[in-house]
Amino acid sequence: MSGGQTIRWSRMSLEELQSFWAEKIEPDLERSGVDLTERPSYRQVADAGYSGIAYALREHHDMTLTDFLATVGYEEPESSASYQWGIEDESTIDELESYLETLERRRQLATSTVQTKQSRLATYARIYREVHEEANLVDRAADPANESDEIRRALVVFDELNYELGTDASKLRYLSDVGQFYEHLERRAKAAFNPVERIDEEYNWSREEPDNAALTGRQVSRLDDAADSQSEELVVLALCAWGLRRNEVAALHTSQLVLEGDDPHIAFGDERKNGPGTVALIYGTSKLAARIEQLDEDSGWSGYLFPSSRSASGHITGETVQARFQRLAEDAGVRVQGDLPTSKMGRRFWYTTYNQAMKNLRENLDVIAAEQGSSDSSVVMKNYLSEEERRQYRREFMREQLAEVFEG
Repeated sequence: MSGGQTIRWSRMSLEELQSFWAEKIEPDLERSGVDLTERPSYRQVADAGYSGIAYALREHHDMTLTDFLATVGYEEPESSASYQWGIEDESTIDELESYLETLERRRQLATSTVQTKQSRLATYARIYREVHEEANLVDRAADPANESDEIRRALVVFDELNYELGTDASKLRYLSDVGQFYEHLERRAKAAFNPVERIDEEYNWSREEPDNAALTGRQVSRLDDAADSQSEELVVLALCAWGLRRNEVAALHTSQLVLEGDDPHIAFGDERKNGPGTVALIYGTSKLAARIEQLDEDSGWSGYLFPSSRSASGHITGETVQARFQRLAEDAGVRVQGDLPTSKMGRRFWYTTYNQAMKNLRENLDVIAAEQGSSDSSVVMKNYLSEEERRQYRREFMREQLAEVFEG
């Protein structure tokens, strides 16, 4: 009922509903302060007194409210509006789609990554509906009094997933995606708790860390080839050739760079986690200098290598570095264990490459050791080379390894 009159929703054709939307609902929403430049949510429509339209669309026209809104001008390019969630709860559908839009627009995740998360969330929501009759995930998580019951309901869903999914790794990926959705709701003050926060403690799932895997030299070459801007090239260099963490990449500033002389490096000072305060720039300084020259053309440049005018810090976030790296991986067709690689895999590539360079160095020193009557190359390293010479040899062999990857 709206305005004291009963609306005969079930008697309206789709065309009549569209006309009713334009002539009655939309003006009322606007008077209520709803910003109609964006697709209105089910909650906004319901608050205006028109919740009955969702039921009529579902029962008589096989459409969700989101599907219907696409027919009256609210479908956005490349949006997930047409995705079939397989559930009826409009509030949950709204929030799921809002979450995916956040992943695309703000976190700038690769399209394939968003689609994978969408599929997992839809599977969770459909199983929830099947075992609990209604997938009203958002409303149930909004009330703190529901926490105990909702944890129990979530456990029932994961009991099903535990039976259906083949590996512990896939079960944990589902848990991670569902958990992140609830965390999104908590940040928006639309959920009072996260019902799946500790569910992994209920199962004996083995948490294999995919980030322990490293990119191969061929994969890094493909990432570098896929980079079509100085910014993208620098992301690959910083992660794979310099071994930086993604947050360190995001916050790189010219004040940290020493490019002159025989020892180009990045200075981090005492704040660097679990590592030396400086990182040698063994390879890629010419591209770094070119990036600085490009940015320096802007008179308002703050000195950050990855500036952001929208961020209070003045630079992009580590999550944005991750997103850009994964977009490159998607463009290059690079995957590790079936998934897009993480930025940490670039850092691990640096370690494996450095270890290989040290192996090559030791093999070369074995010849010298044999001439000195020793079977141990470490004797040559320690007794016959100065610290400066040892450092020089290490860097030369590492530079050769990196050149094979980036120039081969």
